Amino acid sequence: MPLYRQQRILSLTETDVRFAMSERRVGQSLYRTECPACSACKGIRILVNQFVMSKSQRRVWNRWKKLGSRLRITMGPASYSEEKLALYNRHKQKRNLVSSEDGLMDAAGYVGWLIRSCFQTAEMCFYIDGHLVGVGILDLGATAISSVYFYFDPDPEWSALSPGVFSVLQEIGFCRRTGRTHHYLGLYVAECGKLNYKANYLPHQRLVDGEWHTFQ
Repeated sequence: MPLYRQQRILSLTETDVRFAMSERRVGQSLYRTECPACSACKGIRILVNQFVMSKSQRRVWNRWKKLGSRLRITMGPASYSEEKLALYNRHKQKRNLVSSEDGLMDAAGYVGWLIRSCFQTAEMCFYIDGHLVGVGILDLGATAISSVYFYFDPDPEWSALSPGVFSVLQEIGFCRRTGRTHHYLGLYVAECGKLNYKANYLPHQRLVDGEWHTFQ
């Protein structure tokens, strides 16, 4: 998995080229999977203009919309706060996404991974009754966006709302409002339960042997 550091912020058009090669970002560095003995990882992107919600996705959408004025969604440049860091660490701990060797993320780690970027990076924040319940970090291209990471409040009261699904639907809506045609969801692995859910957004394309193939 080659990892190389960018010395400058790429233009929106240059960013689209990186997305189309299924390159991912860690801080100011980019990588793409090139394992010689395995080809399980596939880049995956939603075809925004053709996307149609499934019945289950529609139920999640309606569940959030019933919150009415209790729900507030903000969009702006990605930034650090102690509130976001605390939520990130709670999400990782409660969902068993962090090993004992890794420990908690600190401010420098959060900024270095999610905020400091070689792309134009934004964040979508979700509040219910003024309480921060989810944060999505997005890299922006001219015709596409790429989801870097989404974390949310793991308490059952909020996690029962399926915030991960709702965040993707909101990001697709952002693409439509801004004339973007593709939403990159990162990597898809058929045998991995933490990654194969991405195939539920249809139609989508997967990068197979260097070419994007459509799945209906």
